Amino acid sequence: MTPEESIPKKNILHTISTAFKEMKETFVLLGRSPRALWGVNIPYIIEGLVYFGILTILGKYCAENVGLSDPQSGYVYSAVTGGITFAMLLLGGVSDKIGVRVSLALSLGVMMVGRILVALSGTLHLGRGVGSMAFFIMSFGLLLMVSGYGFYMPAAYAGVKRYTNPRTAAVGYGLIYGLMNIGAFFSGFISPLTRQRFEKILPPNGLSAVFWLYSGFTLIATLLTLVIITRRADRDAVTQVKKETASMDSGHENKKETATENAPRGPKVNNLPLIILIALTMAAIGVMWLIKAGRVALPLPLVYVVAAVFFIAAIIEFLRRRPDHPFRDKKFVFFIFILIPVQTLFAHNWLTIPYYLDRAFAGTSVSKYFEFFSNLNPILIFFLSPLIAALTAKANIYRMMIIGTFVMALPTFLLAVGPNVELFLLYILLMSIGEAMWQPRFLQWIAEIAPPGKTGMYMGIGQFPWFLTKVITGFYSGYFVARHIPRPGTGLPLNTGRMWLIYSFIAIVSPLTLVMARKWMGGSMTRKG
Repeated sequence: MTPEESIPKKNILHTISTAFKEMKETFVLLGRSPRALWGVNIPYIIEGLVYFGILTILGKYCAENVGLSDPQSGYVYSAVTGGITFAMLLLGGVSDKIGVRVSLALSLGVMMVGRILVALSGTLHLGRGVGSMAFFIMSFGLLLMVSGYGFYMPAAYAGVKRYTNPRTAAVGYGLIYGLMNIGAFFSGFISPLTRQRFEKILPPNGLSAVFWLYSGFTLIATLLTLVIITRRADRDAVTQVKKETASMDSGHENKKETATENAPRGPKVNNLPLIILIALTMAAIGVMWLIKAGRVALPLPLVYVVAAVFFIAAIIEFLRRRPDHPFRDKKFVFFIFILIPVQTLFAHNWLTIPYYLDRAFAGTSVSKYFEFFSNLNPILIFFLSPLIAALTAKANIYRMMIIGTFVMALPTFLLAVGPNVELFLLYILLMSIGEAMWQPRFLQWIAEIAPPGKTGMYMGIGQFPWFLTKVITGFYSGYFVARHIPRPGTGLPLNTGRMWLIYSFIAIVSPLTLVMARKWMGGSMTRKG
C-alpha cells in the first residue's frame, strides 16, 4: 500500500473516532438531562412498539377478522398512514397552545380509546365486510388513533426541544427516533406470542388479543407521561435548560433562533377557496371508496379524473397566494418528488411484507413469527444510522442520495427470484443500509437549503411526498397482494416474483433519474438565502 492509499483510511478512522468521542460526550450530557425529557422518551418506546406493531398486523386483521378483501385492506392502510401525516399538518400546533405535558397525555389517551374500539370490533360478533358494524367500529377507532397521533409526534418533538440544550438537542432528536425503532423491533416478539396464546380464546387468529394488549400498553404510556412530566418537573426542566444554555457559547444558535422568531410574516391569506377544493378532493376519494365497495354505481375512471382536477386546482390555488413558497422552486420540487418511487419500499414494509411472510412461507417458522421478521428493519436502522453517518459525514449529499437510493432499490430484485428466506434477509439488510445512507442526508439537505426563518416550512413540505407515497401505495398494494399472494384456500397460485419485479422497477426509477438530473441540479444542493 502506498502512502497516498493510507491517507483515506487514516482520515476515515480519525473521523469515526472523533464522531464516537463526541457522541459519547454528548450522551453523558444527555444522561444528565432533566427528568421531564425521559417522560417523553420512555412512553415513546412504548408508542413505537404499539404503532409499528399495529401496522404489521392491521392488514391481516382487516382481512381475517373484519372480512375485508385485500384491496379494501390496502385502502384502510392508505387512510391510516396517510391520515396520520395529514393530521400532523392540521394538529401539529396543538402542543404550542396547551403545552407538551397535556398534549402528550391527551393524545395517548385518545389513541388508547381508538385502539380499544379496534379490539372490540374483532372481539364482538358484529358481522363482516364493509357494511358491517365491525367495520364501522374499527374505522371509528382508527380515526381516533389517527387524530391522536396527529398531535402526539409533534408534541414529542416539541418536548425534546423544550427539555434539551443546544449541545444535546441533535442527539436528543436522534435518540427519540432510535427509541421508536427499538420499540418497533420488540413488537415482533410480543405480537406473535400473544396471538398464538389467544388464538382459541379469541378466534380466528388471536389478533384481537394483540390489540387489547396494545391498548393496555397505551394506558401505561399515558400514566407514565403524567407521572414523570409533572408540572414541577416541567418547570425544573425549563429552568435547567435555560441555565445550561446560558453557560454555553451559543451565539450561533441564539442568532439563528432570533432570525427565525423575527422572520417577517406574510400577508394574511384567504384559505376558504383552498379548503373547499380540498374538501371536494376528499369527497371524490370517498366516492372512489364507495364505488370499489359496490355501494355507488358510477364510472370509476371519471371519478379519478374529477379527483385529479380538484387536487391540481387546490395546488394551483395554494401556490397562487404564496409567491415565496418552496413549491415554486422547480429543483426543490423535483428532488423531493423523485424520491417517491424508492420511498414505496418503506410503505411495503407494512403494506406487503407481512402478507408476503405470512402467506408465501405458510407452514414455516417465518410465517408463524411473521411479525418478528417484518420488524428487522427498525433494529438494523437503530445501529446502522449513527455508524454510516460517521463514515459519510463529509460526503457530497447528492452523491450520497444517488448511492443510497441505488443500494436501497437494487436488492428488491433479489425477491423477484421467489420466496427464499436467505434472499429475504439479505434484502432487508441491504435495503436498510441504503435507507441509512440517504434518508438522514435528505432531511439534512432540506434543513440546509432552507432560507433563514423558513426551515420549519421546508421540513414540513419535505414530508408531503411521503404522505402521497403512503396513500398511493396503499391504493394499489392490496390489488397486487390479492393477485400475487392470494389467501390460502382460494386455489389461486402464488406469483410473488412478478410482484417484486414490478416493485423493483418502480423503486429503481429514483436513483436512475437522480443520475440523469445531476448536471441540471448543479448548485441547487447548497444553502439558499
